Amino acid sequence: MSIVRINAITVPRERADELVGRFAARAGEVSKSPGFEAFELLRPSDDRDVFLVYTRWSTQEDFDNWANSQAFQQGHRAHNTQGPVSSASELWSFDVVQHEEAGATS
Repeated sequence: MSIVRINAITVPRERADELVGRFAARAGEVSKSPGFEAFELLRPSDDRDVFLVYTRWSTQEDFDNWANSQAFQQGHRAHNTQGPVSSASELWSFDVVQHEEAGATS
């Protein structure tokens, strides 16, 4: 089964729209990366200040290849040139052990 990597990004409330804008403007190269399966940017809808960047990959090697790629560096250019929007981030790692979608199970 797949692996999931979640980047938990703490963002001050006044900079939340800036983070969303940076993701909207990103190159989108991740979807072309071998082994890439899914991406979601999750904005808190409660009082939390932590966004979750959810990605799913076929293997750890696929994720590592993406994280070390030129496309990854280009996608994070704004962070490098304009400074971070976040005050903290943490990478969480999970193995998918069960998966279900509407109308199907696997």
